[in-house]
Amino acid sequence: MPPPLPFDPIDEAARHWRERWDGVEAMRTVTSLMRVQQLLLARLDQVLRPHGLTFARYEALVLLTFSRHGALPLGKMGERLQVHPTSVTSIVNRLESSGHLRREPHPTDGRTVLAAVTEAGRAAVEAATVDLVAIDFGLGVLDEPSLRQVTALLRPLRQAAGDFG
Repeated sequence: MPPPLPFDPIDEAARHWRERWDGVEAMRTVTSLMRVQQLLLARLDQVLRPHGLTFARYEALVLLTFSRHGALPLGKMGERLQVHPTSVTSIVNRLESSGHLRREPHPTDGRTVLAAVTEAGRAAVEAATVDLVAIDFGLGVLDEPSLRQVTALLRPLRQAAGDFG
């Protein structure tokens, strides 16, 4: 990892931005959010790598683990994970090849395929979750009130985008 910069590059970008355009604070905020997303995803994937998972695959396994029967149609997984069907197929393919889930026919709808978590998948979720909680999901520099505040600040953006009603 390279040494930290002696200045905040987002603040520097904002300084230059202000000389040309409006919307400085929106630009600064979106750039900060995107950078934090990159940092968190890299850290979470690093922690999940020994479990044979990425964060996207971990989320899919958690979803299946939370489901009533440990299985969901692929389309329902895409809706709940809020990802494109192609992404669900890729995630399911990887999890199936690693033995974390298996595809099964739907018991009442012959057109539908279910993704079902295996015992190996459940074990991976349990072990990975212990490791993620141990690093506070990469958010350990924030206390609980700050975490709640960040969540509350982001909620209207998610709602306006149609994540939920």
